[in-house]
Amino acid sequence: MSITTCVIYNPVAGRGRAEKQLKELPTKLMKDIELRPTQRPGHSVELARIAAQEGFAKVIAAGGDGTVHEVANGLLQSGRRDVTFSVWPIGSANDYAYTLGLIEWWKKRTEQLPTEALTVDVGRVTAPGREAFVLGCLGIGFNGMVTIEARKCNWLAGMPLYGWAFLKAMVKHFAKPTMRILFDDREVITATLALSILNGQREGNFPLRPAASLTDGLFDYMHATNLSRKHLIRYLPAMATGNLPENHPLLHLGRARRIEVHSEVPLCVHADGEFVCVPTDGVKEVAVEVIPARLRVEVYRPALYGGRK
Repeated sequence: MSITTCVIYNPVAGRGRAEKQLKELPTKLMKDIELRPTQRPGHSVELARIAAQEGFAKVIAAGGDGTVHEVANGLLQSGRRDVTFSVWPIGSANDYAYTLGLIEWWKKRTEQLPTEALTVDVGRVTAPGREAFVLGCLGIGFNGMVTIEARKCNWLAGMPLYGWAFLKAMVKHFAKPTMRILFDDREVITATLALSILNGQREGNFPLRPAASLTDGLFDYMHATNLSRKHLIRYLPAMATGNLPENHPLLHLGRARRIEVHSEVPLCVHADGEFVCVPTDGVKEVAVEVIPARLRVEVYRPALYGGRK
């Protein structure tokens, strides 16, 4: 195969900026690259699976975390482990690209800076009648409702978008149902506002677990229990800067290989910004587990993990 790289992109990603940016790329960057646009939700999964089967050495997701999630799922479904997955971050949220260091690489893309390949963990989320792979983050409860509100806003992007959606969800969707949660073998039964499960560092542009690793075989998590709205306002700056308190009685941070959730009410769950389920689906239980060293990804080493030393 003379063309070695397939770029799968969502033409409307980044509030419509995606296609314009791709057309403006320098010729030297587009050498040996084939562009394949998506036509409908879920199409990226199919395109990525086909690209892997056709023998492409590298498959790039050009878009936000939704496109990234779909393309990676297609590659993982293909069964090929020798394909390199990469991201061109041109969406509204680029959480996984941030962890890979590719946001900084993209800013300097005309310089064609050297990158490396790294084999990383992924997650697998299962619920009744559904299953998906997770790259960077999975959010349960309030986090899912923030995603719903973010989808309704077409005039913001990045941190401002998710800050606005956070405030909207705080007014409209502030619920704390009782959940039974298993963190590996440790059981917790408590009122739960939100549970963030991270393989990467960010969820909705918020660096909730800045020390998270893609290669340690563990998820990092943030479990918000019986927090009040006043607590949320108070800790919003800490969430935005990655400085959540380590020993708060209602905000628990930790690590686990497998997390299982059973709720008294239907759940709202997103994986990388794509919905696993919404409350109207009636799903009350979900599990997520780490699959170690499952995906080969491209990283820009100087900015990997946001440049964390």
